[in-house]
Amino acid sequence: MLGEGYGPERLRRDALAGLTVAIVALPLAMALAIASGASPDKGLITAVVAGFLISALGGSRVQVGGPTGAFVVVVFNVIAQHGYDGLLLATLMAGLMLIAAGYARLGSLVRFIPQPVVTGFTAGIAVIIASSQVKDFFGLSIEQVPADFLAKWQAYFAALGTAQWAALVIGAGALGLILVLRRWAPRLPGFLIAIVVASLVAAFLHLPVETIGSRFPDLPSGLPVPAMPDISVAKIQAVMPSAFTIAFLAGIEALLSAVVADGMIGSRHRSNQELVGQGIANMASALFGGLPATGAIARTATNIKAGATTPVAGMLHAAFVLLFILFASDLMAYVPLAALAAILFVVAWGMSEHDRFLRLLRMPGGDRGLLLLTFALTVLVDLTVAIGVGVTLASLLFMTRMSRTVAIAAGIDETGKPEEDGEELTQRQDLPESVEVFRIEGPIFFGVADELLDTLRRIGPAPRAIILRMRRVPLLDASGATSLERIISQAEAAGTQVIFSGVKGQPLGMLDRLGLGQASTRVRHSPDFASALREVSALSAPTHIDTSEGQKA
Repeated sequence: MLGEGYGPERLRRDALAGLTVAIVALPLAMALAIASGASPDKGLITAVVAGFLISALGGSRVQVGGPTGAFVVVVFNVIAQHGYDGLLLATLMAGLMLIAAGYARLGSLVRFIPQPVVTGFTAGIAVIIASSQVKDFFGLSIEQVPADFLAKWQAYFAALGTAQWAALVIGAGALGLILVLRRWAPRLPGFLIAIVVASLVAAFLHLPVETIGSRFPDLPSGLPVPAMPDISVAKIQAVMPSAFTIAFLAGIEALLSAVVADGMIGSRHRSNQELVGQGIANMASALFGGLPATGAIARTATNIKAGATTPVAGMLHAAFVLLFILFASDLMAYVPLAALAAILFVVAWGMSEHDRFLRLLRMPGGDRGLLLLTFALTVLVDLTVAIGVGVTLASLLFMTRMSRTVAIAAGIDETGKPEEDGEELTQRQDLPESVEVFRIEGPIFFGVADELLDTLRRIGPAPRAIILRMRRVPLLDASGATSLERIISQAEAAGTQVIFSGVKGQPLGMLDRLGLGQASTRVRHSPDFASALREVSALSAPTHIDTSEGQKA
């Protein structure tokens, strides 16, 4: 990327873009860290270390990385169950998984994650993030907020009488200011302006609101010395599911963000290199005591709109955040938590993708059910469960739909119209005596393998030949090939000849691997239906065939 030439003008544009993104990232990194159950400095460390490496080593020209809302739920649960050291180990393992995925060239697989699953758990995460901020926004007096969604809201309603007007005024004022700036001055850093105004109001009016300094009185300044987390076999086993979830979310969000960036700048990212960069960044973040990180769509878009042209902009964004940590970290103590809660309300609303969610609700029942189930599992059960169940059900739904597209036709087509490839659709007209023909359209995979066998079992008296027209079979998997082999074996037992007509491409290669290709003596191949008819004219009739499974004549 830098080999295209890099001069003072590009450096100026990248520096301005990096400064703009750093201003956006400062309050966001602190808010996301607190929402995750960590101290605000952890978010800033992540923005510096992971943000620099994601830009430097990733596969996108303008990707900006750091802590994101997608990780809030996972990080909070890991810290609650395994402590912060457990989170560091899970992040380290997730980094290794991402690197392995990149070198295994799995970057393109993200496009196979169905949209209802992605939208469902993203909207679920948004609801959980917003719910986690109710206490700080209203200043509720709750000693320990329950982790479960329903229990959390029961605690909120029980504590409504403890709400503090000062926190509510600060939170509502910050939220209103952000929304006004987004509407009337979208180029201004609304998050930072809201934080500064809220901090000044709270400080000068001596409002009794909880701040970062009151909740985290001993915040360190600067970057810590890198160190390995405690590692043991038992701990690795305990955090393994969380590590997979972190790696999954990091990979998906980073690649989605890179795709968005490609559309904005007319470029094309390297998906596998992006996964490698994300993996190295997460490992480094864990070594410095930071949080999981990934590409951030909002910050990446801000980077592009601010004029970024190369990865240097993202690297400079990390450098500017580091300068803040070194020289202005004391100012963090004055930031009201209610104002950070307002920021996360806005972030959650953006993450929810409510327009897309509503559009998907108008889709067919299968997609709608998948969306709502993933959403409900994310909110009420667990994000890992939601992802696993969602992807599994989406795969089953896809296979069910694919099986319905496969047609196994044996009757006469009255139209007599030619197919697109020139062959006639009519099959049984002018067939030689005791010859059956079947036309298969669509992929032959395990979802339709049994249907293929059942159809051929219903042919009645044994024919002397069976022609399988497979010109329109684009794919043949192992289960489908096994079914074809069983058909051939049963036919062989009675002397019935099987002829494949028009097999091409991948199905032919699969048959070759099974020894049923064009060189096979067990089955005949014809380039087209007309050739297959000529072949059967010389065959003699068999005496009997039983196509029931496991029986041979």
